[in-house]
Amino acid sequence: MKKSLFLALCLIAFSSLCLMAETIPATDTRITYVGRTAVEGTSVSFDWTATYFRITFSGQSLTMKASDTKRNYYNVWIDSPTSAEPHRVIAVAGNDTVIELVDPTFLKKSRRAVHEVIVQKRTEGEQGTTTIHEFTTLKGTFSASTPLAERQLEFIGDSYTCGYGIDAKSRLEKFTPETENASRSYAAIVSRYFGADYVAIAHSGMGIARNYNSKFKNWWMPDRYLQTYDMDSTQANRWNAAESDFHPAMTIVYLGANDFSTALAPRYEDFRKHYYRLFGYIKANYGEDHPILCVATKTHEYLFNYVRDLVNNCGMENVHYLGYCPAQHLHTDEDLGADVHPNYNGQQKKAYSIIPYIATITGWGLQDMPVK
Repeated sequence: MKKSLFLALCLIAFSSLCLMAETIPATDTRITYVGRTAVEGTSVSFDWTATYFRITFSGQSLTMKASDTKRNYYNVWIDSPTSAEPHRVIAVAGNDTVIELVDPTFLKKSRRAVHEVIVQKRTEGEQGTTTIHEFTTLKGTFSASTPLAERQLEFIGDSYTCGYGIDAKSRLEKFTPETENASRSYAAIVSRYFGADYVAIAHSGMGIARNYNSKFKNWWMPDRYLQTYDMDSTQANRWNAAESDFHPAMTIVYLGANDFSTALAPRYEDFRKHYYRLFGYIKANYGEDHPILCVATKTHEYLFNYVRDLVNNCGMENVHYLGYCPAQHLHTDEDLGADVHPNYNGQQKKAYSIIPYIATITGWGLQDMPVK
């Protein structure tokens, strides 16, 4: 009799604890995702760099159950917009891993009853595919998170857009996934400046018609642009822009350095053909009048000439180009990170070069605020 009573009390206590926690699937409509994602059952998967989500809750903690095909790193901001400095960095690896996004100690110090958390993928698709399964809050509940911003931007690029090696201490340091940080790239800085949500379709080493050191022949960035997953070379999961809530005001294309890498260059005809192919995909997604800004560096003289000529002769509406010389505004020690890629200082300078063009083309104008 005593044993039965004890078991009954244990069951009641366990049930009470369960009632104090709320768990929602990753597909819950109160969560705002920014980036290309795929839904399977109640889980959400993605691999593109800089993909992020916002989730709002009240309670004593917030945990996330997730899986990853390799190991990816994420920035986490709590009760603040994104910035160059996250509150913490987490790693997602293995299957069905439970990760504490917000701990009770932090929440006890906060005077807020409701908290919004932003989680952004620091690393690019080559580091693995993440699948989010569910979220749980203890002694609380979930509510609608901030919806997509009115201003939205799309970036197509390579390692510069990914933030490759950006957190390295020196240009002599070799790349590691830990030093890749999308939230410090020029794309993130530009988007924060305009208060815009953004999507980065970017992969290190990719070019328009030739990849770094001729890697992955016959598979270039225009092909990847069509994909839901960065690493899906079969193109089995095509991205459907018409079904997305994300509608960028313009697309910034920052490609070409890899085409001219290792002292080689593609033929102009090939470069033009594949650049026009990318233009066609972008216009098909967003309309003939959708603005496109093509960024080219004058360090590679042929690259700048290629981009300038093909833009001037494309016969399409609202296509623009920007050329600049990194050697004149990037200091080799202060502005470079791993493998001679721009660090945060260098990325800020890139952002400042691009911002005036976006302000003019979109009509948003310049903002009286610093870029962080």
